[in-house]
Amino acid sequence: MLAESLVLSAVLFAIGVIGVLTRRNAIILFMCVELMLNAVNLSFVALSRLYGATGQVFVIFVMTVAAAEAAVGLAIIIAIFRHRQSVNLQNINLLRG
Repeated sequence: MLAESLVLSAVLFAIGVIGVLTRRNAIILFMCVELMLNAVNLSFVALSRLYGATGQVFVIFVMTVAAAEAAVGLAIIIAIFRHRQSVNLQNINLLRG
């Protein structure tokens, strides 16, 4: 059971990394980062069966960080969309005025 959970976690994390590296839409990029965080949570829960409840405590912290990241990230994406009328990261260059 542990091996299957860790393999699933690795596959989900790899899908998230591929999505971050290949996609240019900010919403999809954001979802891929969330997928990577959930893959880490899955591995923490799977390993907590061996090493005690410490992994589940880390899951609570990762979920807290993910919730804060979701709130701030979506606010930034909405602000960029209102200013540039696009969430495509290739069309956005915020350093040039």
